[in-house]
Amino acid sequence: MLFGLYTDIPDGTECHRKTYASTAIGGGLLASAYSVILNPADSALEAVARIGRYTFTAAAIGAMFGLTTCVSAQVREKPDDPLNYFFGGCAGGLTLGARTHSYGTAAVGCISMGTAAAFLKIGQLEGWELFPKPRV
Repeated sequence: MLFGLYTDIPDGTECHRKTYASTAIGGGLLASAYSVILNPADSALEAVARIGRYTFTAAAIGAMFGLTTCVSAQVREKPDDPLNYFFGGCAGGLTLGARTHSYGTAAVGCISMGTAAAFLKIGQLEGWELFPKPRV
């Protein structure tokens, strides 16, 4: 449902709505829950702090992706360009690097998240299917 909210808005328009949608998608609450379940905290306060830390980080990455992608599309006046998604993914990777206080994480995050996001956009433009229907 949230991913549909993001893709229903044309790229380069309504940046506030696209940023909201990408923040919600990146919320990371599921990953936080798995972290607490698989590695139990010593106290309830520690569990809440860990959930907040992971959720905030994932939401910040999503927000930076959505905002950067949208602003790049507006500034460059090329709304359906995969390079906008590369910039957004790179901004998300840099956000992760800032969160972890690591230049290496920022560099690897920028390249990997930017490349993955650009391929996602290329796939959308060319009609790729993540899981194609079996041919009988």
